[in-house]
Amino acid sequence: MTNQIEKQNPASLPYSVYSADWLRKAEADAARDSGLSLFTLMQRAAAAAFQLARSKFPHATEWLVLCGHGNNGGDGYEVARLAKLAGLNVTVLAVDSEKPLPAEAEQARSAWIASGGQIGAIASPWPENSALIVDALMGTGLASAPREPLAGYIKAINQYSAPVISLDLPSGLAAETGAAAGEVVRAALTMTFIALKPGLLTGQARDYVGELHCDALGLQSWLSGHRPLLQRLDARRLPEWLHPRRPCSHKGEHGHLLLVGGDIGYAGAIRMASESALRAGAGMVRVLTHKQHIGPLLTARPELMVQELTEESIKAGLEWASAVVIGPGLGQNEWGKSAFKLLSASDKPALWDADALNMLAKAPEKRQNRVLTPHPGEAARLLDCSVKDIESDRLLSLHRLVQRYGGVVVLKGAGTLIGSQEGQIALADVGNAGMASGGMGDILSGIIGGLLAQKLSFYNAACAGTVVHGTAADIIAQRQGTRGMLATDLLHWIAPTVNPDLKK
Repeated sequence: MTNQIEKQNPASLPYSVYSADWLRKAEADAARDSGLSLFTLMQRAAAAAFQLARSKFPHATEWLVLCGHGNNGGDGYEVARLAKLAGLNVTVLAVDSEKPLPAEAEQARSAWIASGGQIGAIASPWPENSALIVDALMGTGLASAPREPLAGYIKAINQYSAPVISLDLPSGLAAETGAAAGEVVRAALTMTFIALKPGLLTGQARDYVGELHCDALGLQSWLSGHRPLLQRLDARRLPEWLHPRRPCSHKGEHGHLLLVGGDIGYAGAIRMASESALRAGAGMVRVLTHKQHIGPLLTARPELMVQELTEESIKAGLEWASAVVIGPGLGQNEWGKSAFKLLSASDKPALWDADALNMLAKAPEKRQNRVLTPHPGEAARLLDCSVKDIESDRLLSLHRLVQRYGGVVVLKGAGTLIGSQEGQIALADVGNAGMASGGMGDILSGIIGGLLAQKLSFYNAACAGTVVHGTAADIIAQRQGTRGMLATDLLHWIAPTVNPDLKK
């Protein structure tokens, strides 16, 4: 479809994210405890969606509202009624079903008819001049890939030239996981209700959700009494972790970070990781790598301390270091394996990435003194499954990784997830498609490692580092777009990002 709005998270999005399954079951309790009827909640949802649509598409006077056979369809009927009252030309097409509508959806349908509205069959020809489509087909109740004829209707929506606003969730997208098992509506806007659901933020969500908005429908106080499934993170959270430095502090107070890697042909990985650690504020950074890489690394970044990787330099480095990064460019030859064996025996706070993860997958063991940063392919090797298995339920995959390997795990991807052995879960709602290029993971490893060296906890270092990484990339995307973004482009923007007190 055309005219799709670029996804930007409004500053008003909440930080708490709740299970979609739990919200569906708890909605009636929420209404009752708040002294509201379910139909009142439906009216509030429709009003919020209608106001959003009018503000974003003020010149759209021909609306096509597609209603499913559930409460999401009820939202659609009520949106249609409000649009008609505002003088817009509204066509409502509904899915046929022998089953009765839920009571509140039937009430909304009756109110639409009472206002003079008509309901056509969705299988009939659609009007050709609609300037906006309201997707009220499926909502959050999807249990599997949409079947025919719904799959065909979704495909038709995506082929239509008008932009789409989806109510609660783009039809076809899994609310709990963000998985797209079949046809999914590609929305320009999504207005979700009561609370954010994980499927709006991770998995394949970014391909379909468009610009995301959330309206709590007046249930904020009720929600605050219930523990969310996870926390959404963005740049506004950085001051919680990254405080201004004491004016008389010195480099020794900001940590000694040891990085090991850079096999022949992979010097760039260890260079990017080590420089990003400096930019993240590590007091001193030492690199152990191949002898032939020492000169180029020192020439590129003289602030680094660079030595040849030997058994003696590893032992000395571990005594000196307050934190360790293992893996960028390490390789899986004997050179890398020998270093990994010595380093993995250390109890120093550590970050394991890249080939360190591949070696760990061959000899799994659980410990608490590290952060693991797998991308989906590495996660699949760590869990002995397919990438498709990982991506079909990223939250479950995160849980399995933490349970099997301990510590803190950062499952990278669009909607990066961070989880700890203590049960903390967060989603980094930052980053963009420009980060789909080589070296980005090395930059992330260095940032998190640099924060570990500065004595942030494992979980806080992982959260803050992931947000810094994605925020730096977002700054670049805003300035030059996403295509052609390089990992080293982020280096210039790490320091401004790790200083959230800086007046921009």
